[in-house]
Amino acid sequence: MGFLRGDQFCVGLALIIDGDIQLGVLGCPNLPVDLKAPEGERECLFVAIKGQGAFQHKFSSTEEIQIHMADISSPSVASFCESVETSHSLHDDAAKIASLLGITKQPLRIDSMCKYCAVARGYADIYLRLPVRPDYEENIWDHAAGCVLINEAGGTVADIYNKPLDFSLGRTLKSNKGVMVAHSKIFGQVIDAV
Repeated sequence: MGFLRGDQFCVGLALIIDGDIQLGVLGCPNLPVDLKAPEGERECLFVAIKGQGAFQHKFSSTEEIQIHMADISSPSVASFCESVETSHSLHDDAAKIASLLGITKQPLRIDSMCKYCAVARGYADIYLRLPVRPDYEENIWDHAAGCVLINEAGGTVADIYNKPLDFSLGRTLKSNKGVMVAHSKIFGQVIDAV
C-alpha cells in the first residue's frame, strides 16, 4: 500500500533454515537515512546475520554502520509505531496499550517492514501489530527479515501471548497471534499491557 501511495515500502528477504532465521536483508528505497531529517538523503539497506549484529547502509555506499535499538528503561518514555492501514492493525487498541504504558508520544505510522527498520535503529521503541480479526494469520515474508533485524539490534519479537514467532509451519505464522516488538529491557512490560 505504501508503494502505491508513493510512500514507504520495503523489499525484504530472509534465509530460514528449519524454521530458524539466519539472515535478513531489507531494502527501503524511500526511507530517509536519518528519520529525524525526513527531507534528507533516502535509500537505506538493512542487513542482519544471526549472531553477528544488525547493520545499515545507504544504497550509494558499501560502508555499513552497526545499528542498535534505543537504550530505554521505561516504556513511559517510549514511542511506538504501527501500520498506516487500519485494516492491518487495531489503532484504538494500540492507543489503549500506549495509555496503560504511560506513553504520551504520537505513534509513528509507517508502512511495511520499514517499521522494523525504524525500531531497530532507535527511531521508535515499540512496534505493535495487533490482530484485526481472530482468524487472521500473518505471512512469514512480512516478518522474517525484520525479526532477525530486531533480535540482532537488541530487541525481542513475539506474539501477543509472548510466544516466539514460529517460522517452521509454512507460509503463515499460524500458531501466533499478532506481533509485538520492543527493546528487551521493556518487552515484559509491553506484553503485560497487551
